[in-house]
Amino acid sequence: MAGVRLQKFLAEAGIASRRGAERLIRARRVSVNGEVVATVGTQVDPARDRVRVDGRTLPMAEPKRYVAFHKPAGCLTTRRDPRGRPSVYDLLPDMGVRLHSVGRLDFDTEGLLLLTNDGALTYGLTHPRFGVARVYHVQVEEPVDRAALAALRRGVVLEDGPARAEAVRRIDGRREGVWLALLLREGRYREVRRLCRAAGLRVRRLRRVAYGSVHLGHLAPGAWRELTEAEVAGLRAATAPREPSARRPADGRVTD
Repeated sequence: MAGVRLQKFLAEAGIASRRGAERLIRARRVSVNGEVVATVGTQVDPARDRVRVDGRTLPMAEPKRYVAFHKPAGCLTTRRDPRGRPSVYDLLPDMGVRLHSVGRLDFDTEGLLLLTNDGALTYGLTHPRFGVARVYHVQVEEPVDRAALAALRRGVVLEDGPARAEAVRRIDGRREGVWLALLLREGRYREVRRLCRAAGLRVRRLRRVAYGSVHLGHLAPGAWRELTEAEVAGLRAATAPREPSARRPADGRVTD
C-alpha cells in the first residue's frame, strides 16, 4: 500500500480533524513503530506501520480494494432484502474486506457496478458536485424522433428537480427496440428511467457501461475484476477539487 501522510491517517481513523491531528503530532503525542514523530507530513504505511497516540495503538488499516462487477438484472445492491430477493453480495466471493457499492443500480438494471472499501473515494464519486460521468445504454420500445432526443438533451423537471442527459447518441435501431447511449453526471433514484419516461420513451432494458474512467467492456454478467491502477487514478482525478472555472475531465464519453 502506498504511504499516506500521518495526519491524514489519524483523521481517517477518527482521532481528530486534519488540523487537530497536526497539533497532536507537533505536541509529540504520536509515535510510529515506537519512535515519536514531531514532523507534520511524515509518510506512514497504514497496513504495516504501528501508530500510537498517547500510548494507545491504533488499528492497522485494511488494504483498499477496488472492484468492477457486472451486475445482472434481477438482483439488488443492498445486503439484505425483507422479500428475500438475491443480492449482488450473494454473487461475489469473500474479498477479505467488507466492500460496499458505489451508489446503486436498480433491481431491473444491469451493468457496471463499482465496489470498494474506500469511503473517501466513494463520497467523491457519488457526490453531485463532482459530476462524475455515468454512461448508460438504454433500449426503448418506441421509435426515437428528434423531439425525444432534444427533450433528453434539454432536460426535464422531475419530482426531485431537473434532470438531463449531457450527451445522447443512437446506437442501434432494430425491430425489438432502439438503443441509445446517454451520459449523465448524477446518480439519483431511477433517474435514467424517469428521464426517458418524461421524454415519452418506455425503457425495455437499461445497462450502465461506464463510470468515470472505468468501462464495463466484455465483462460477463455476474463476473468481476480488480480495477487497474490507472482506473483508480482516473477515479481519483475525477473527484479531485477543481477551480470553479476548471473544465470537467473528459471521462465517460458516449462510446460503444
